[in-house]
Amino acid sequence: MDAFYASVEQASKPSLRGKAVVVGGLGPRGVVATASYEARIFGVHSAMPMSQARRLAPNAAYLVPRFELYRSISEQVMRLLRELSPLVEPLSLDEAFVDLEAGGSARDAESARLAGTKLRADIRAVTGLTGSVGLAASKMLAKIASEEAKPDGLVLIPPGTERAMLEPMTVRTLPGVGPATGDHLRRAGITTVGELAEAGEDELVRLLGRAHGHALHAMALARDERPVVAERETKSVSVEDTYDVDIHDRVRVGVEVERLADRCVRRLRGSGLSGRTIVLKVRRYDFATLTRSETLRGPTDDPSVVREAAARLLDSVDTTGGVRLLGVGVSGLADYTQEDLFAQAAGGRDEEPAEEPEPDPVAEPRPVPAERRWPSGHDVRHARYGHGWVQGSGLGRVTVRFETPYSGTGRVRTFPMEDPDLTPADPLPLIPPVPRRAGGAEAERQPSSLPLPASLPKSRSGGGGGAATSSP
Repeated sequence: MDAFYASVEQASKPSLRGKAVVVGGLGPRGVVATASYEARIFGVHSAMPMSQARRLAPNAAYLVPRFELYRSISEQVMRLLRELSPLVEPLSLDEAFVDLEAGGSARDAESARLAGTKLRADIRAVTGLTGSVGLAASKMLAKIASEEAKPDGLVLIPPGTERAMLEPMTVRTLPGVGPATGDHLRRAGITTVGELAEAGEDELVRLLGRAHGHALHAMALARDERPVVAERETKSVSVEDTYDVDIHDRVRVGVEVERLADRCVRRLRGSGLSGRTIVLKVRRYDFATLTRSETLRGPTDDPSVVREAAARLLDSVDTTGGVRLLGVGVSGLADYTQEDLFAQAAGGRDEEPAEEPEPDPVAEPRPVPAERRWPSGHDVRHARYGHGWVQGSGLGRVTVRFETPYSGTGRVRTFPMEDPDLTPADPLPLIPPVPRRAGGAEAERQPSSLPLPASLPKSRSGGGGGAATSSP
């Protein structure tokens, strides 16, 4: 999907269409999750500190993510992919590999191109958003093709042309070549994929080590035998928070760890899982990141067990100087739980519990500052003015723009934060409900026509392939 989170926000907010939009954490230590193509013109990109993004694009709209909405739209797209093939390998909410051959959707280059073209049209019709498709004979090449196709395009790499296509590209094109590896190769006189192939495997192993050198040499020769894997086993469940201001109070750190443990257990139970290894993550004021773990006698999803284990792990960590990030995770997952929970909570002793475990406690909610009850970009409803979204809040007031995905640009109004007529609301679907014809039949849905930036290309195509990826 193209600039997925930002595109969703533009589609749901008519006043932001064609404007620079940045989605991510808005605190002093926030990070950009996604930037619209209009914001990328100013140099804003994902994983950039939000403070830097604000300096580069001060007039952009800065919004807090709405992950539940993004997940629901992602599910719609993934259903379309599974109609093409049973082998769909999601990489994230907005990207997946699809084995078109397994689904009978691609017998040759032309049928693959037609399948990709239809997929893009279906995504547009169902979600109102655009996606880019890369078609090739391997996962690596399909990924590269989808990057070349952005935004709202399709690129197909014909079988037999892979080496010629890769040779002039920068080494940073290949998966796993980041800034550090790229600089190391540049110092050795290697800047293109063609030069990487010419260097030979022995030289790359000498420069980068056996595993990395061997893998890069294979990629430079367009070799990638990895299959599309439909199901990925979840290895861990975790949650973490980065704090706007370092936490120095040890008691507060302990309270935060307990709260994270409860959140982690809720996510664990929501997935129908339990786990036996509890992991604590602490990033200190000097950016040093420490992890501690404890393995229980059996898997659990009991919040008191996870809380107590996380507290024991915290006892072994020096938080002097302050903490900027805390995280709690559970690994060693299973789909059953250990009965002897009290023995686990006691640190693994074998005594029998004197009574049945208490019912699961309900975590005490922390007081939420008034400003954070109205996150920028989130949906609200006013008893008089209807549906809108938060443009900003502070100093006891909240500013709302009243518009929906199907309206024109709406008007802006400001209210006291405690206005009883203003309440949080669920997001509206990006495409209005389909009207029903007489007799109950649904009218044919017409594709949405949300505009792309005028300066960006809208479609490209090449000649052949058999694996596809839809990318952010």
